[in-house]
Amino acid sequence: MFFGVDTSNYTTSVATYKNGEVTQQKKMLSVREGERGLRQSDAVFQHTVNMPHLLDSLDLDGLRAVGVSDRPRNVEGSYMPCFTVGVNTAIAVAKGAGIPLYKTSHQVGHILAALYSADKLDLIHDRFIAFHLSGGTTEALLVRPHADEIIRAEIIAESLDLKAGQAIDRAGVMMGLHFPCGKELDSLSQHSATEIKYQPSMKGVNCSLSGVENKTKALLDKGTPNEDIARFVLTAVVRTVDAMLAGILKEYGDLPVIFSGGVSSNSMLNKVMTEKYGAHFAAPAFSLDNAAGTAIFALLKTE
Repeated sequence: MFFGVDTSNYTTSVATYKNGEVTQQKKMLSVREGERGLRQSDAVFQHTVNMPHLLDSLDLDGLRAVGVSDRPRNVEGSYMPCFTVGVNTAIAVAKGAGIPLYKTSHQVGHILAALYSADKLDLIHDRFIAFHLSGGTTEALLVRPHADEIIRAEIIAESLDLKAGQAIDRAGVMMGLHFPCGKELDSLSQHSATEIKYQPSMKGVNCSLSGVENKTKALLDKGTPNEDIARFVLTAVVRTVDAMLAGILKEYGDLPVIFSGGVSSNSMLNKVMTEKYGAHFAAPAFSLDNAAGTAIFALLKTE
């Protein structure tokens, strides 16, 4: 059995990996009505309160190793205070059980969880493209095997302003939806067949998504129905990701593509990228912030 911990800015998450099966326990952090995010101090407090309750629901007998995310990305200077709660929990469990502790990044955890869910863990031995789409990240990554880190991800395309999740959440909050807004926006969009024109704003393979927020404000001022705005927002994000991926594959060749991050649970994105590029997606439980990837990281480091 391998234990994983992840304390991102919006979810407290623990997981175990045993005999090929992942068991997860997660709790979303609370965001006040009408707000678009959390202060780090609030996130740290909520993680501290949530963690004991999540641990109570897991059987940790027979642990061999612990994995934890201690930073957003595997680059120098990448840091967020919210991850300290997960690290402290992982240290206590590992020391108490006398077993190894392995630290990785939130991003690597996302990628490994997505690969596990899509039954594509074998890709860790090859080059592939990974999209990490969330409220804090909109990046396309060239991923290669790495002896110490298991996989190393290099940014090859990104958003130059708003992230995909930010664009979705800001639009949703303007429409009166609950933060985070992706699930409600997805559901609303399926009640619309209205096509609203949108041309992705690109600079090479990099993108800009601030225009989505501005257009949403204009549509609301015109009295456009919420379901049509929801369809516009998600269509704009999908078309932008499509433009990014088309340019990347032209430059790097026909590599496998995997999607991770909360935005990747969107049904429209999944349908378009799967049909057009044969991309691989995690199930929603493994797309949203989760500790499954850190548990799998501990497994891979032990093998």
